[in-house]
Amino acid sequence: MKLFTGLIFCSLVLGASGLLSFLGEAARGTWDMLRAYHDMREANYIGADKYFHARGNYDAAQRGPGGAWAAKVISDGRENFQRFTDRFSFGGSGRGAEDSRADQAANEWGRSGKDPNHFRPHGLPDKY
Repeated sequence: MKLFTGLIFCSLVLGASGLLSFLGEAARGTWDMLRAYHDMREANYIGADKYFHARGNYDAAQRGPGGAWAAKVISDGRENFQRFTDRFSFGGSGRGAEDSRADQAANEWGRSGKDPNHFRPHGLPDKY
């Protein structure tokens, strides 16, 4: 009986540890996504959108499964929200479905561990 109780206790502790690790990765991944968004707004560089999508997802996914999960939730949520609001705004955002698909491709590229510099536009300052 003591062995069974010990095994149950160890399983709970290890499970809680894994959950805390996942949540920590997700929090740090969320921060990576916010940093990429902030950098994109600060750079205000034409043609750099896909680069910042890929970079934010790449940085978040490097944190581990929790970071990759956060990147996917944030990326999908942002694209879905954009599509939703486009239905109610006069003329939409001007982005369209094709641009949304390209954003999602850049998001997946970064999350899969591929180099985000593939999308880096010529002339973007080295700061980014």
